[in-house]
Amino acid sequence: MTRSKATRHEEGRSRPEGTPGQEAKVRTQSRVALPPNLTRVNEAAQRSQRTRFTALLHHIDLPALSRSFFRQKRQAGAGVDGVTVADYERDLQDCLRDLHTRIHRGSYRPHPVRRSYIPKPDGGSRPIGIPALEDKIVQGAVAELLSTIYEVDFRNFSYGFRPGRNPHQALDALHTGLMTQRVNWVLDADIRSFFDSVDHGMLLRMLDRRIGDPRIIELIKRWLKAGVMENGQRSDTVEGTPQGAGISPLLANVFLHYALDLWVSDWRRTKAAGRVIFVRYADDFVLGFQRKQDALRFQAELRDRLRKVGLRLNEDKTRLLSFGAYAKTPQNKLGRKRPETFDFLGFTHYCSTSRNGRHVVKRKTQRKRLHKKLKALRAQLKARRHRPVIEQWRWLCSVLKGHYNYYGLPNNIHSLQVFRHQVLKAWIKWLRRRSQKNRRNWKQFYSFLDSCFPLPQPRITHPR
Repeated sequence: MTRSKATRHEEGRSRPEGTPGQEAKVRTQSRVALPPNLTRVNEAAQRSQRTRFTALLHHIDLPALSRSFFRQKRQAGAGVDGVTVADYERDLQDCLRDLHTRIHRGSYRPHPVRRSYIPKPDGGSRPIGIPALEDKIVQGAVAELLSTIYEVDFRNFSYGFRPGRNPHQALDALHTGLMTQRVNWVLDADIRSFFDSVDHGMLLRMLDRRIGDPRIIELIKRWLKAGVMENGQRSDTVEGTPQGAGISPLLANVFLHYALDLWVSDWRRTKAAGRVIFVRYADDFVLGFQRKQDALRFQAELRDRLRKVGLRLNEDKTRLLSFGAYAKTPQNKLGRKRPETFDFLGFTHYCSTSRNGRHVVKRKTQRKRLHKKLKALRAQLKARRHRPVIEQWRWLCSVLKGHYNYYGLPNNIHSLQVFRHQVLKAWIKWLRRRSQKNRRNWKQFYSFLDSCFPLPQPRITHPR
């Protein structure tokens, strides 16, 4: 059996924007040029991926803490200590100097993380942690430092929570791979409760491969063991990294880099008989296979691999499906009109044909995401129904522009039009209920929009 030639880049295309080799000097969390001291760290990391950094804490200086402070969102919720950004800023320099002294003296102790919950698209809830402001500042400075090292190591198919990368680049890479790399089978995978399942001991051993400064490792240990405060009760954390902490995305990427990315790269090179593509955004990832036997073998070995690192596949959300230009024939035999679809980063990917009859992969807004967003918008409109109309209009304009900016991909114009129409229906409903005398019909409403309060029209914001 002849082995198919491996692609040079994981996505089957030229090197994506923001890869370490091209933009090593803009690898901070704030996407600005690296300070000279971090530039030297980045250059040392590039010279050898075996370099172990044994002296790093001196880079957590006053300028680093100041940069981290000014990256904090001013309206963010306070942690368990109740200190807000505005409170801290009143005596900023003295506060930062005191924090700097405590860090280097070894007397800095993180606060427990305040637990909160946000709804998930599937109807459940996702726990997030809200650290105290000083913990956010120190975590941001450490994440900036470690990012200069690990951005050299991370693979090109990893896109989640990395400087200079965004979900649209992951979507573009996946679309390119599906269209160019002879993909016939797709494995849509999901890790069950990843952020709550990270093994602390294994994570620290992974960090030790690159980070040899015991003071940095001790800081990370303290954050992992800081505990959670919920309903006034503190509980210890024995595993997992709290979502919402500034250091968590980087630690998650480090864990998945060693636990998954390197293993997938090696598996594809040594065991795959056909083409394999891989795109990961945080703990969500999609693989495309040319051969079904490769897909089945990988799925079985993936379960064992994740079990070894203390993780589990979410079997309810993990699916292997026939997908691609040649997927229609076996699907027709099963009585289906077209191949199955899968969701990734808020978009449903499906097979279709172009005007000249050629196979093309198209994307549309994921139905659950659309329904969830419209439900939240209707509730907001109800709460705002007695506010001035111009204020409602400005808010709706910002909502529509934000929706178009994310979901404005080619072939998704119909979903954008549906969203705008549903927004109009919700707005006229609550405008009519401002008083019992309001009987505005649709013709009057459209005239009202055209003459005074035009809402943004759907548009494709990402043309490729």
